[in-house]
Amino acid sequence: MAAVQDHPTTKNIKDTVQNGENAKAQAAKTKDEFADLANARTTPDEPATTGQPLTRRQPYWKNPRATGIAFVLSVAFIFAARYLNIIRYIFKGIYITLGVTASAEIAGKALLGRGLTSQFRPRKYFTIPKASLERLLDDMEQLINFFVIESQRIVFAENVYATVAVFFASFISYFLIKFVPLWGLTLITTTVAYLAPLIYIKNQELIDSYLEQAGHVVNQQATQIRDLAAQHTGNAAKTFQTYAGEYTHKAQETINQYRGRSASPEIKKEDFPSAPKTEPVAEKPEPVAEPAS
Repeated sequence: MAAVQDHPTTKNIKDTVQNGENAKAQAAKTKDEFADLANARTTPDEPATTGQPLTRRQPYWKNPRATGIAFVLSVAFIFAARYLNIIRYIFKGIYITLGVTASAEIAGKALLGRGLTSQFRPRKYFTIPKASLERLLDDMEQLINFFVIESQRIVFAENVYATVAVFFASFISYFLIKFVPLWGLTLITTTVAYLAPLIYIKNQELIDSYLEQAGHVVNQQATQIRDLAAQHTGNAAKTFQTYAGEYTHKAQETINQYRGRSASPEIKKEDFPSAPKTEPVAEKPEPVAEPAS
C-alpha cells in the first residue's frame, strides 16, 4: 500500500483530482459571483438634475472575477472579429450541421427504414422562458437608456469631470484614428473602460484628494477672474457715466447757445410802407392828328 501511495501515477491521479476539485470550487465561486452581480443591480439614489431617475447599475468592479471574465471575453471577441471571418464561419457551421442531419436522416430511412436524426429529436423543443425573455429585454432597454441618458448628462456638463474626461478621450481618439485601425481603437477603449474604474476604486482616496485640490484651485481662479471682471466693469461704468455727464452738459450748453442766436428781433409796422387801398386809374392816350391830304 505504501508503494502504491508513493507511486508517481498515484500522485498524478491525486493531483488531478485535487485540481478538478479546485476547478469545481472556482467554478462555483464564479457562478455565485455572477448571480450576486445579477441581483446587485440597484438604481442610484440621486436622480439626474432634471429629476429623472437613472438606470439601474451593476457593480462590475466590485466583483473582480466577473469583471475579469467579461474583460477577457470582450478582448477575445475583438481579436476574433479582427482575425476571423465570424460571419463566414457561422454560415459554414450552419451548412455543415444541416448537411449532417439531413444526410443521416435520408441514409437511415434508406438503409434502416427509419431516420437517424429523428431518433435524437427531443420530445419538446427548447423555448426561452417568458420571465427570462422579459428580463433580457428589460436589461437591453436599461442598457440603451443608460447610454442615452449619460450622453446627455455629459453634453450638458452635469458632471464637469466626466465631461472633461470625455473631451480629452474624444480629442485623443481624433488623432489616434489617423494611425490606429478601428479594431485597435476599440481595444484601447475597452481596456480603458475596464481598467480605469478599477484603478479609481483601488486609489479612490488619493484620486479624490487630487480632484478636490484641483477643484479648489479652479474655484479660486474663477473667483479671481470674476472679481477682476466686476472691478473692470465697475470702472468702465463709472468712466462711462462721467463721459456721459460731460457730453450731456456740453450738448445742453450748445443747444442753449443756438436757441439764443435764433431768437428774432421785434418787427415794427412803421419800417414798411402801407399798401394802397384803391386800384390805380389807367390814363387814356391822346388822339394823334391825321395829316392833311
